[in-house]
Amino acid sequence: MFYEPKDGHGLPHNPFNAVVTPRPIGWISTRGADGADNLAPYSFFNAVAYVPPQVMFSSTSSKEDRGDTKDSVANIRETGVFTVNIVEYAMRDVMNRTSGPWARDVDEFADAGIEKAQCQTIECGFVAAAPAALECRMTQIVKIEGESNFVVFGEVTGVHLRDDCLVDGLFDVTKFQPLARLGYKDYSVVRDVFSLARPE
Repeated sequence: MFYEPKDGHGLPHNPFNAVVTPRPIGWISTRGADGADNLAPYSFFNAVAYVPPQVMFSSTSSKEDRGDTKDSVANIRETGVFTVNIVEYAMRDVMNRTSGPWARDVDEFADAGIEKAQCQTIECGFVAAAPAALECRMTQIVKIEGESNFVVFGEVTGVHLRDDCLVDGLFDVTKFQPLARLGYKDYSVVRDVFSLARPE
């Protein structure tokens, strides 16, 4: 099968997200200029550089009460900061709860019963029980093709690692089992890890 996206795929559901998988989930916490907190998952997310450490996520839809975007990007526009919370398998249901189309005045931490902690290098909250959280200062927001498509880049200014995830000085993902996004309504979980040495 071959198709050009501009002509449609002719399948029951768009296969694009199922092709580019698995994708890590950036559970993005933000705080607006009014002090209101927001928490929402994004599967267009990744790390993009080591020095300085940088990450990105993209938002691809909008809400009526936020104009051309959603709460996360709107808050980052106001404050210039955000936190990436890493999602473990055990948090799949509360993470999913925060993906709802809630009004801008809803604090998803409270709505989903998630304990909130305060960042140290930025004015923002983060998921207290997350295996890891990355405090970030926004470096740029890039508008890309599409009505509500924005890519947010940030420099990591603080890193939280849950103590039980550190084994012999290494951050061991098998201790918390990262959740990953697949296509359609599907997810996966990382439980098996193997190593490959690069060629000399």
